[in-house]
Amino acid sequence: MKKVLFATTALVATAGMAAAEVTLGGYGRFGLYYQENAAGTNETRVEQRFRLTITGSTVADNGLEFEGRIRFQTDENGDGASNTANTSAAGFAVSTGGFRLDVGNVSNVIDSGDVVNYFGYGVGLTSSIEQSNGFGNTAVGFGTSETFNTVAPTIKLRYNVGDFTVSVSYTDDAATTATAFETAATLATGTPPVAGSLTGAGTTAGGGNSSYQLGASYSFGNYAVGAVIGSNETAGGTGPDNDEWIIGFTGEFGALAVSAIVGDSDAQGLAGNSTSFGLSAKYDISAATELRFVYADNGAAMNAETYGIGFIQGLGGGVSLRGGIGESGGTTIADLGVVFNF
Repeated sequence: MKKVLFATTALVATAGMAAAEVTLGGYGRFGLYYQENAAGTNETRVEQRFRLTITGSTVADNGLEFEGRIRFQTDENGDGASNTANTSAAGFAVSTGGFRLDVGNVSNVIDSGDVVNYFGYGVGLTSSIEQSNGFGNTAVGFGTSETFNTVAPTIKLRYNVGDFTVSVSYTDDAATTATAFETAATLATGTPPVAGSLTGAGTTAGGGNSSYQLGASYSFGNYAVGAVIGSNETAGGTGPDNDEWIIGFTGEFGALAVSAIVGDSDAQGLAGNSTSFGLSAKYDISAATELRFVYADNGAAMNAETYGIGFIQGLGGGVSLRGGIGESGGTTIADLGVVFNF
C-alpha cells in the first residue's frame, strides 16, 4: 500500500494527535485464460483485472485506531472485453490491542482467514483452482458490485491473545436493492441482475440470507489449527437453516508450506453429499520461484474433483509471472500472465 502524501498530514498540526492517512493500494493482472468447452464464449480469451482500494485511517487520543475503505475494480467478460470499473460499499474497522471490530461491507469469519485458511495456495494467474473449489461453506467477503446495488452489512469481532485467536461474525438479512436506472441498463445489455436485486426503485425483493459464524484457532511454532461453525438462514426465513462447519490446518516444513481443510454444509447443491476436503501446497525452489499444487473433492458423485499445478516467478518490484493448469468440475482450466502489486 502506498501513502498518498497530500492527504497524510490532515491532523498533524494538533500536538499529541496522530496524523490521519489515506492510502492507495491494489494490483493489476493481464494474460491469457483457457476454459474447455466454454458455453457461448471463446475457450481462450484475454484475462485482465485492475483493483484499487482506498483506505482512510486515523488514531484517536485514547489509542483507538479507526479505518474505512472502498474499492474500484475492472474485470473482463467471457470474451475478454473489460467492463468499466465497479465500486464497493464501504467497510469500517476499529481496533486496539488484540481486538478488532469490522462493520459494513467486510469479510465474515471464513473469508477473512482469521482462523482458517479457506482458499489455500491458489493455482494460476487467476487462482481459479483453489482448495475450497466445490465447497458449500459461506464465504462473504469485501468486494465490488454493480453500481446502485446495496450490500447486506456484516459485523465481525476478532480477538487475538498470544497464539490463540477467536472470531465471530453476523451478516444481516437486509434486502439487497437496485434502482430503476440499473434495471434499464440491465435490459439494454441483456445482463441478468444480481441475486436479490429489485425490479424497480422503491420495490422490495425480500431479505437476503442472514448468517452467523464462530471460529477459533491456535498456532504452535510453524503450525496452526482452526475450526469454524455457523448457520445460514435462507432469504426471508422461507427455508431451512443451512448449518455448516470447517476445520483447517496450516504448516511449514522448510521450503514446503501446506494447507488443508475439511468441511460440510447443508447449502443448496450439496445436500446429501459427503464431507468436502481440500489440500494445497507451495514449494519454494528459490527466493523468487515457487511451485503450487491443489487437490479438492466436494463429495459429489460426478465431477467432484478439483486439481491443478502452477508456478509463480518473481520478477522484482512486486511483479510476478504466474501460470497454471488443472481441472475443476470436469472442465480443464489454464492461464498464464503477469501480476503487479502496488
